[in-house]
Amino acid sequence: MASSKKPASSDLLQSVFHRLHAQLTPGRHVTVALSGGVDSVVLLHLLHRLQREQEFLLSAIHVNHQISPNATDWASFCVALCAKLHVPLVVKAIRVPRRSKAGLEATARSLRYSAFAELDTDCLLLAHHLDDQAETVLLNLLRGAGVRGAAAMPETREKDGTPIVRPLLEVPRAALVAYAKKHRLAWIEDESNLDAAFTRNYLRHAVLPAIEQRFPAYRQTLARAARHFAEADALLDELATIDMASAVQDGKLKLTLLQRYSPARAKNLLRAYFAAQGMPALDAERLQEWLRQLIQARGDSRVEFGVAGLVLRRYRGEIWVESNTPCPAADWQLAWRGERELALPELGGRLSMIPVQGEGLSVAKLGAAPITLRLRQGGERLKPDCGRPRKTLKHLLQEAAIPPWQRERLPLLYSGETLVAAPGIGIDCAYQATPGESGLRLGWVLTYTE
Repeated sequence: MASSKKPASSDLLQSVFHRLHAQLTPGRHVTVALSGGVDSVVLLHLLHRLQREQEFLLSAIHVNHQISPNATDWASFCVALCAKLHVPLVVKAIRVPRRSKAGLEATARSLRYSAFAELDTDCLLLAHHLDDQAETVLLNLLRGAGVRGAAAMPETREKDGTPIVRPLLEVPRAALVAYAKKHRLAWIEDESNLDAAFTRNYLRHAVLPAIEQRFPAYRQTLARAARHFAEADALLDELATIDMASAVQDGKLKLTLLQRYSPARAKNLLRAYFAAQGMPALDAERLQEWLRQLIQARGDSRVEFGVAGLVLRRYRGEIWVESNTPCPAADWQLAWRGERELALPELGGRLSMIPVQGEGLSVAKLGAAPITLRLRQGGERLKPDCGRPRKTLKHLLQEAAIPPWQRERLPLLYSGETLVAAPGIGIDCAYQATPGESGLRLGWVLTYTE
């Protein structure tokens, strides 16, 4: 059974225990992200003290960014500290590109979280504190962040099923330094924290001290604002979930509902839809322009946007998001040699030929000439309904509501020079299996939309 004993010493220890009690159960494994700075050293020391009573498993991870000339010394410091406390430590070395569109800090953060994701742990603990939260709120606001950005760092979130918790988020840095001095803890100072070329450091050393003179409680005030923004963001998520349920079907967004909503609600829905399709977040100006074009374009006029390997299109009153697969050469063709399934990545799909009886494509009639798969050239005709006249393939594709960009990727089945079948459209009357005859049922699945 989990221990219910509460730590009897400092307020800080009790605060951390209160925030983590659900994680600190017997046998549960928690990992502290240890940079070697005062905040993470204090967090590790607090967890080490709690471990004596709560019987959970404790480990640490240090990510060596290999940026500072002192990085090796910092790693050695963390190794020595964890050895002294008998805490298992994982050291991960990463290489951060000096030149990155995202910037050095953002790239380092992304790679650091990738290293965290490789951990085998039940919970990851980060040592961000109240000062960090206040800086993040102000920095994001100055960058023009929306509600989500202004909410800054959540105390708890999940990444790939693993809780990530910041139990010190309401503790000012001064309290952590006081704790470290009281317990005679050593820590390292990152010299880059003094470099005002980094925006966060400029705020920390040049802006926030001036703010503190007029607003001594600015840390708590900005943190409170972050909680308000987080609540507003949660409400927007709830609204988007409701709207998505009625506006999205089979991965496609209905334009009629998007046009009916207020601009703010429509943009909120678009953000949620794009995120569900794996698209990166758009800046406010681009989102506004995309929304304008999507809802104001006449009829089925072509509206198409590309981003991050994906393409967004408007078609027949719906928004489609698919992988941006390059179109194959017009003269593409492939000989069919009886395979039951063909992966055709160049067409963005998978063709299947399933044996059936009394329906589908006649196996006997297929043997009259070589079978090939080809692409549409224009002018093709097919008669899938024996009781109706032959129609142009263009007309049949339109009737089936197959989008224009998918028509150019559809593999057509030829016997010699005769078009005998188009997957999803039909089989020519002359090549359909009769009752009792062996046949093949054609299937075409677009893998680039999955």
